[in-house]
Amino acid sequence: MRPRAGERRRIRRRHGLRLKAALLGRSRGGQTSKVHLAADRKCRPLAFVLTAGQAADSPQFIPVLAKVRVPGPVGRPRTRPDAVAGDKAYSSRGNRAYLRKRGIKVVIPEKKDQAANRKKKGSGGGRPVRHDADLYKERNTVERLINKLKAWRGIATRYDKTPGSYLAGLHLRASMIWIKELTQTTP
Repeated sequence: MRPRAGERRRIRRRHGLRLKAALLGRSRGGQTSKVHLAADRKCRPLAFVLTAGQAADSPQFIPVLAKVRVPGPVGRPRTRPDAVAGDKAYSSRGNRAYLRKRGIKVVIPEKKDQAANRKKKGSGGGRPVRHDADLYKERNTVERLINKLKAWRGIATRYDKTPGSYLAGLHLRASMIWIKELTQTTP
């Protein structure tokens, strides 16, 4: 006996709510979640934000930066880096204004369509975006960190059903990376 139309709608709604609670969303590869993160120059993780797979990168820029806390030998943790390098996905007026307001150097190239729109406005479009090309070359530290995280099978395949346990796995793997880095002896 097949369920009626109303019952089918309730089942689909419950299923959708379960996926939303698990931070699973549609992307090209199917149902996935996306990890947004910040890393230092030594490929060590500083902050994580977990979202559904279809979530855009740019809106998660400020929440990731807000989670960065680097403790020093004394005093409160440092929350303002000297510079932030990101790819073109993070190139937005809001992100740049946020970084300027906090006095952080922006190392994010401008998208071609944004540059075309700025040029189309003429002198009212503002100045071209500058970024340090040498610092931008170090942006690959985030990609290398993602490879280090995905070396752990549980993170690469996302076997955990709840976002809490997946995030706990991310933090566990991150602590393993930090411990390995801190215990290595330098000659």
